[in-house]
Amino acid sequence: MVQGETARPLVSVIVVNFRGAEDTITCLRALRDELAYPNVQLSCVDNTPGGDDARRIRAAVPEVELVEAGENLGFAGGCNLGARHARGTVLAFLNNDARPHPEWASAAVAELRADPTVAAVASKVVDWAGEAADFVDAGLTWFGMGYKRHAGTPLADLPAAEHEIAKDVLFGTGSALFVRAAVFAELGGFDERFFMFYEDVDLGWRLNLRGWRVRYVPESVAFHRHHATMARVDTADTGRETFLLERNALAALYKNLADETLARALPAALALAVRRATARGELDPTHLDLRKATAPETDPVPVPRPALAGLLAIDQFVELLPELAEARAVEQAARVRTDADLVPLLRKALEPAYPLPRYLAAHDVLVEAFGLDRDFGRRRRVLVLTGDAITERMAGPAIRAWNIASVLAGEHDVRLVTVNPLADPPPAPFPVGAARRRDLAEPITWADIVILQGHVLEMAPALKREHAHKIVVCDLYDPMHLELLEQSRDTPDDRRAADLAGVTKVLDAQLERGDFFLCASERQRHLWLGHLAALGRLSPRLYDADPTTRSLLAVVPFGLPAQPPRRTGPGLRATLPGIADTDHVVLWAGGVYSWFDPLTLVRAVDALRRRRGDLRLVFLGMRHPNPEVAEMDIGTRTMRLADSLGLTGKHVFFNEQWVPYDERQNWLLEADCGVTTHFSHVETTFAFRTRVLDYLWAGLPIVTTDGDALADLVRTEELGVVVPAEDPDALAAALERVLYDAEFAAACRARIEAVARRFTWPRVLAPLVEFCRDPRPAADRLPGAGDLTAEEPVRGVRLLRRDLALVREYLAEGGPRELARRAAGRVLRLARGGRGGT
Repeated sequence: MVQGETARPLVSVIVVNFRGAEDTITCLRALRDELAYPNVQLSCVDNTPGGDDARRIRAAVPEVELVEAGENLGFAGGCNLGARHARGTVLAFLNNDARPHPEWASAAVAELRADPTVAAVASKVVDWAGEAADFVDAGLTWFGMGYKRHAGTPLADLPAAEHEIAKDVLFGTGSALFVRAAVFAELGGFDERFFMFYEDVDLGWRLNLRGWRVRYVPESVAFHRHHATMARVDTADTGRETFLLERNALAALYKNLADETLARALPAALALAVRRATARGELDPTHLDLRKATAPETDPVPVPRPALAGLLAIDQFVELLPELAEARAVEQAARVRTDADLVPLLRKALEPAYPLPRYLAAHDVLVEAFGLDRDFGRRRRVLVLTGDAITERMAGPAIRAWNIASVLAGEHDVRLVTVNPLADPPPAPFPVGAARRRDLAEPITWADIVILQGHVLEMAPALKREHAHKIVVCDLYDPMHLELLEQSRDTPDDRRAADLAGVTKVLDAQLERGDFFLCASERQRHLWLGHLAALGRLSPRLYDADPTTRSLLAVVPFGLPAQPPRRTGPGLRATLPGIADTDHVVLWAGGVYSWFDPLTLVRAVDALRRRRGDLRLVFLGMRHPNPEVAEMDIGTRTMRLADSLGLTGKHVFFNEQWVPYDERQNWLLEADCGVTTHFSHVETTFAFRTRVLDYLWAGLPIVTTDGDALADLVRTEELGVVVPAEDPDALAAALERVLYDAEFAAACRARIEAVARRFTWPRVLAPLVEFCRDPRPAADRLPGAGDLTAEEPVRGVRLLRRDLALVREYLAEGGPRELARRAAGRVLRLARGGRGGT
């Protein structure tokens, strides 16, 4: 390694030789002499048993690290052997009949360093003269045949967009391919059962299924003499290449398609392989048909080798099935993407690929008979898990989970499951159910994506163990630990500290496990970014994948229905005795919790009712629908205060039950303004008062205490009045303005109508919808993710000079005692296996 080049990953270039010493020497010399990248390990694997290829290569290019296999391991086995001897964090595979452009490695490494979600770089491969395309894009047929789109086409005849622009591909060609070494090892390298052909298709397919990206980079150019090696060891009429292509296509198909797709595609692929074989060999399909025969025939039927190759390929595919079944189990357990996700990367899945008339006819018949022209792959499966009660009387978390499921059900198969024992849901266009902890295994196994809230992850430990690869979305709209600080004020100190530690641990577990996170506001986003940074999740790898971190942590506020509210039954005036049609009603549309301040509101009503006798304050629901939510003292104190002031049943009304979610509009539509008041503390800073959205939905002018995200919205958009915390006089004045200043209230309502459209559920959930359309693990959770570069350790004279400088520094800072302290610290770190230093 050149001094000062530690910032460049070591690239181990692996060239496999089989009876092609002359081509191999040309390739290795080009890598040595022409490659501009300075940090390269040249490795050659000689697959030639006997002969003098190894001697000739070693003599011609002494710099190469030569590995003698002692047998022909094929391209896949040779590459894997080279990878086991490689030291680089990046592996580069180059065919021995290829040569690199000087920037071949630099361009590929730049892409790998720029985007940690890219596992492999597919080079642009052209013919030896650089005039025609060899590999500029990848395609895959429904029957498993990977192919190089536009291969053989002059570049001048191709649109620039087809070969000059970087893009994601299903696979890169093994003739010029870069792969992160740690990821290659994680996947077990190339599948050596393939021997040669389609091992690169299989690798790219597996990378994509596990959430990695394979990126075509047109600046990484290689020149290739196509199939020069194969031409030396085989000829077109032997059928050996056809045999490998046919067998390996079936193997790749069997390993990598999901169960539902495989059930349709494999029988059709086998039938099509037979037709391809008979069409290649021009066999008479009626040769043994009794209706055509005039007399018994026992003479042998000649079968051309190209036809025999296809039939033997099926036979050997069957022979490999026990091994392939094991490999399939591994791949299916590790996949995080569906077949439907990868359809765009197949380019033209229904491409017949072979221009043989009898074959083309069979292709069309099979496509229609097995329904392969329909969506290639099932809909994605999304599991929404909540801990809240799902009934007609739902609170915030359940309402949010319900609407997440409802919006996603338009594109995916969705299940909504609560771990709360109270589950009596209203009718839904998706399955809704309850599950105990031991019952969660089935829906989690079923799902491709799991969206969860609150404490649910602790009830589903499988998501941390056997299903650790599954994509998990964590909904963090409820900062539980900040709520607990206020809610637990009356709890004994030791219990309070323990409860806070427990809730924080629950949140930390989500932040460590999740692939995508939802929060309710920009304020919350800052809070959770701080948590992620403290836990080490805001790593260089995540940052490099997306410096904005929006693809990791998105703002998804609480929403409201897309349709305006419509009366369906009696409202508050008919339900609560003492409220006339002419009264001015202030509605508190939600529960009464410890972090709210209804006491100041009651005092403000007491002050205002002295000059506004028709003022009425209604609390929508005092008893939480989730029986696991304990009653809070603030509710009792509020009722006592109203009683003591003589307001209860006259100017202040408490609905002690919870209004069903689908009936809340009947109450909202009979109110004149909506109110929410809270104390000034940290919970307020990061809260998102969901009841304010119901006020927007119903077009109610809003009075709210300052300090939270929605107070900022009310102030900025002029939707009502924002007041200081715990100021009954300011609150009374604000209520009087929105209730009795008709011109002001009308202007608020007009502005509210426009703002409300921005908060409909389909709009606010757009970031989640987009993620679920193309879900991938977070960049630091991709299997095999690892560092490409590492700092070179200090050794020798440089280490001695550094230590002497440190000794002088410590003596100057604190004398011999400081020096002894620092030295003891280093000894301790060394004993623990850490690196030296200070």
